Amino acid sequence: QPQLVESGGGLVQPGGSLRLSCAISRAQFTLDYYVVGWFRQAPGKEREGVACIGRFGRSTNYADSVKGRFTISRDVAKNTVYLQMNSLKSEDTAVYFCAADPIENTDQGVCVIRDVYFGSWGQGIQVTVSS
Repeated sequence: QPQLVESGGGLVQPGGSLRLSCAISRAQFTLDYYVVGWFRQAPGKEREGVACIGRFGRSTNYADSVKGRFTISRDVAKNTVYLQMNSLKSEDTAVYFCAADPIENTDQGVCVIRDVYFGSWGQGIQVTVSS
């Protein structure tokens, strides 16, 4: 099982930006062979999918709530996936998790952001948007 470690969280004011990183180690395959997703869970709410990037970076997908503000990307050489978060809102406050799986589930060629499709998870990192 690959090990995933998130970093880059913290406290930011509304309208600000943060970049989360997900470093993947102990993987059986290179990053190209994993689909990676970002999820978040706010207090009292269910975990929701935020974004995913498909194998070989062939596709990206975003939740409607973050489209146009968040960008998922990857650096294969560093085995790291990023989530650039801009124009942050208070409702983005949550614990953010990255997850990975070598099996890619797609809908019309685009990765699907459903937690049941991901077998390996990081421990999560807090993002708080507040003035």
